[in-house]
Amino acid sequence: MNTVHIGLIGDRDDGVVAHRAIPAALAMAADAAGVAVQAHWVGTETVGDGSALEAFDALWCVPASPYRSMDGALTAIRRAREAQVPFLGTCGGFQHAVVEYARNVLGWADADHAETAPDAARPVIVPLSCGLVEVRDTVKLLRGSQIAAIYQAQDIEEGYHCRYGLGSGFRAAIDGHPLRVAAVDEQDDVRALELDGHPFFIVTLFQHERAALQGVCPPLAKAFVRAASEQRIGKAA
Repeated sequence: MNTVHIGLIGDRDDGVVAHRAIPAALAMAADAAGVAVQAHWVGTETVGDGSALEAFDALWCVPASPYRSMDGALTAIRRAREAQVPFLGTCGGFQHAVVEYARNVLGWADADHAETAPDAARPVIVPLSCGLVEVRDTVKLLRGSQIAAIYQAQDIEEGYHCRYGLGSGFRAAIDGHPLRVAAVDEQDDVRALELDGHPFFIVTLFQHERAALQGVCPPLAKAFVRAASEQRIGKAA
């Protein structure tokens, strides 16, 4: 059986619900995809220049920020984006993918996260006007998006544990870019982004992995594992 190696970028804490859910989600996804998955936790302070991440077939930047090393998280995200490595980001992963894209693609060197830089001149991640801590809400998947095809639905309901979201200006700035809005809430606030022209690069503010704790295989986790398996096969070819 094909064994897929997935790097979980984040600072493991079993007190975090998502950190308990992710291994379960990957196990269910592996069964559904017919592959074996080995998940490896990678502390953000150990990422370094990113060369150690070459051993992984896919990367998942997990919730629970601030991370011990923001630079480590950003390096991992950049590597996944530039090297065409399947990538999934949830909650903090979404937020840091926005910062990485703003700095390295839009050229906003001063782009930052308000959680760690509250006085930043250009915060691309800011406090939500209404915090999404331990709540469930409707998410509208945009027609034609990869995420809508994965869920085979237009409206879904997902859970959150989040206090930060997209700042003003970023959504307009990516108009025409490969990074595009894939899902919004009922107020049209961005809840997911995906990168066109990439094998798999999806980030969500909601924590879809939590479904695994209720015995449900999260569709995004299954699609992610399949993309990782294809990456593994491609390496071996």
